[in-house]
Amino acid sequence: MQVVAIIVSLAITAVAVALAAKAVTQMVRVVRMGGPTRGVRTDNKGARWKNMLVETIGHTRMLQWSWIGVMHWFVFAGFILLSSMVAAAYFQIFDAHAVLPIIGHWVVYQWVADLFSWLTLIGILYLIFVRQRNKPNQLGRQSRFFGSTFWQAYFVEAVILAVVVCGFLLRGLEYALFSIDDPSKATFAHFPGTFWLGEIFSGMSASALETTIYAVAMVKIAISMTWLITISLNITMGVAWHRFTAWVNIWFKRESSGRTALGGLQPIYIKGEPLDLEKMEDLEEEDFNKLGVGAVEDFSWKGILDFTTCTECGRCQSQCPAWNTDKPLSPKLLVMGLREHAYAKSPYVLAGEDGREGLPEEVVKEAERPLIGDESMYGVIDPDVLWSCTNCGACVQQCPVDIEHVDHILDMRRYQVLVESNFPTELNNIFKGLERKGNPWGMSPKNRMDWAKDLDFEVKQVGVDVEDLDEVEWLFWVGCAGAYEDRAKKTTQAVAELLDTAGVSFAVLGDGETCTGDPARRAGNEIVFAQLAMQNAEVFKETKVKKVVSTCAHCFNTLKNEYADFGVELEVVHHTQLLNRLVREGKLTPVAPAESGVAGKTITYHDPCFLGRHNQVYEAPRELLNVIPNAELKEMPRNSERSFCCGAGGARMWMEETLGERINLNRTQEAIDTGADQIAVGCPFCRVMLADGLTAKQADGAAREEVEVLDVAQLLLAGVKRGKDTAEATEPGPDATAADAGMAATATAVLERPEGQGEKLDEPQPGTAAENEAIAEESNVHVDDEGHGHPKA
Repeated sequence: MQVVAIIVSLAITAVAVALAAKAVTQMVRVVRMGGPTRGVRTDNKGARWKNMLVETIGHTRMLQWSWIGVMHWFVFAGFILLSSMVAAAYFQIFDAHAVLPIIGHWVVYQWVADLFSWLTLIGILYLIFVRQRNKPNQLGRQSRFFGSTFWQAYFVEAVILAVVVCGFLLRGLEYALFSIDDPSKATFAHFPGTFWLGEIFSGMSASALETTIYAVAMVKIAISMTWLITISLNITMGVAWHRFTAWVNIWFKRESSGRTALGGLQPIYIKGEPLDLEKMEDLEEEDFNKLGVGAVEDFSWKGILDFTTCTECGRCQSQCPAWNTDKPLSPKLLVMGLREHAYAKSPYVLAGEDGREGLPEEVVKEAERPLIGDESMYGVIDPDVLWSCTNCGACVQQCPVDIEHVDHILDMRRYQVLVESNFPTELNNIFKGLERKGNPWGMSPKNRMDWAKDLDFEVKQVGVDVEDLDEVEWLFWVGCAGAYEDRAKKTTQAVAELLDTAGVSFAVLGDGETCTGDPARRAGNEIVFAQLAMQNAEVFKETKVKKVVSTCAHCFNTLKNEYADFGVELEVVHHTQLLNRLVREGKLTPVAPAESGVAGKTITYHDPCFLGRHNQVYEAPRELLNVIPNAELKEMPRNSERSFCCGAGGARMWMEETLGERINLNRTQEAIDTGADQIAVGCPFCRVMLADGLTAKQADGAAREEVEVLDVAQLLLAGVKRGKDTAEATEPGPDATAADAGMAATATAVLERPEGQGEKLDEPQPGTAAENEAIAEESNVHVDDEGHGHPKA
């Protein structure tokens, strides 16, 4: 038996190692097929190493789904440890009494080996159970595994389970053999979790135990090498290869700080340099074909590494608002499609023009596929998939291996807009409006100050009332929606009134303000975005802008994260952050209605994607809502970092939504189901979408007529107006109402928090699982065991 074990083990190992070496070489060649990355990916190496180790060993992103994250960590740690136990099996096929050199009889190693063997068994059984409970043939599109390659997952799970079982058998056999050889090595101390299994084999002779060890060690090696051979022959098996590629992919993530690839977008790079409009005339014709991604090899090498690393776990798919409203976009399936295409096309690309003769027909056919095209064109990505994305960032935020889905989608949009001129017709109007009038509605710049006409105080305008921003503290960035859209104007007025009440000096640019360019950039029109950004940047420099407050989450994100590329460094805050600071400082004090017996209101808050996920601002608006007197904040099941999109991002606000359910209706229904009287928002885009959704629901009789959508600033202003002539709410006088006293206690609690506690932007506080379940009982959203909301079937 020993001879057979040696021959079989070494033969299959030789085949596996040879195939694995070939597969790794091929994978590296395919990844290097991509172009240079946009921006530096090797800066601050110390921070990158730290973040990579924290995310991998600490499983920080996996633990967003707590129990699954814990169980996956057991399997992850077990995989590393079991690799050492597989190594031990190679010694055992030559000598059944052998152990790993140096550490083989070390008690600490023995305890760790037994502990993690059990943890790995528990972990893999739990993950198998989760996969079975979420099978697509039972849940359809609601299964996050919909579209995943199931046989690969089953194969990997079976391998891990089999290797663990073989490990237990070998541990038991070792115990029984050591009991004969050296009883001092066969004690509970050396086999704390497997001694009982060794007792089962204790009646066997030494020769029988040796023969069995040879056989089990051979089987363990054969199973492990079969796994290696299989993944080497299936180089796109991300569910297996991510064990190796994830470390590299995380190290090379966009931000060395560890931040996910959200917030600002990176500019287009030409020949390693950001696109410069002033030098466009000098570009060669072939350079124009690099305005975005028009073929899979145009992605950066990091993009192809992203596709290679996808584990097909479906977390991105489960959170995607497009997928959850029956649209064709699944971030997971998009990445899988790009991966399959990249590897299928790679022989053609890597062969070069001189080496393509004689290539297989299927390779040539794959190379001829358009990257974007419908079924009739045999396209890799359907246009409906590309244009369904709202840029909400849920996919990026959820991905445990840091795939940068939004960046890749925008790169493909850029090519379609700038090179192919192939984009939804509705975008024509906003591009024209942005170019000609500086706003997506095409309204006259002269009307940008109309919102201030009805205010009873003067709003200072730069160039009219003040020469530059040195004369005031803040530039109030009104934004296009805040200046032109009737509902958003009310938010603009509310913020201006609150700032005036608090004694904050501010000014606006008026007709000197133009769109930040967010709609253009998110639609793929990088050139229009750059034109607008350059124009605004010049105004900022001339007027000495340093501090900006914005009511629009999209403007906030663009100014904060993207304008540094145009030579301006700004301190940018969202209006809820500034207002929250003013409340904490006692400069704004909301009070309850003076009339006794006024019924309290329930408020639910919708997190704007570009404020929350993209910029981690969760607490400021909630703190404001919590100090509004006579009101109760009730969270929706999907909130904070797992909030559901309103449907307006990615320039979708200006595109017709003809596929599946309307995203805003889905979200509005979730808000209605909380029983809230008021739906609070922090972005004019969200306000438009949810207000339209509420109107539709009220028309259908699905919502109470008294329910309304309001900005957080409007809710705060209502209380502050009542308190203008009232004593400070934090010290209610003897005649104060009970409501005033309750409000005062709440405000005092906020103001007395430790410094900075209320301003943490990286620690979202969603509702507890119990709270979410209670809400879900009365809603159309199902909350799973991990606290994630999904529409009910």
